[in-house]
Amino acid sequence: QLHLVETGGGRVQPGTSLTLSCAASGSDFFTSHCGWFRQAPGKEREFVASISRRSGGSTLYEDSVKGRFTITRENSKNMVYLQMNRLEPEDTAVYYCAADTKLHNIIEETKAITYWGQGTQVSVSS
Repeated sequence: QLHLVETGGGRVQPGTSLTLSCAASGSDFFTSHCGWFRQAPGKEREFVASISRRSGGSTLYEDSVKGRFTITRENSKNMVYLQMNRLEPEDTAVYYCAADTKLHNIIEETKAITYWGQGTQVSVSS
């Protein structure tokens, strides 16, 4: 079992930075790959970034956030982070943390992901 709680969302201006945190509790964290997803109003939930199970593990990013967002994890603290730089209005969405023992589910099979957080709102506007 795994329980995920996201924090760090807010309203910011374009060009600024924000860091989202995901606190995980439960025995499955060390065996789980993690990811961040987002859902804008009227749109489907989309993949943002993923990181494999070990600290410093392999990462993958959606094209629009490459070079701006960085996903990391600290297994010693049961935490996953999403550092977001040079934010754009198009980044406005509810951001969700996710975890699954299968990396394939994080990257390719969103509907099969086992664990989700409740989401945190990020709003980027001037």
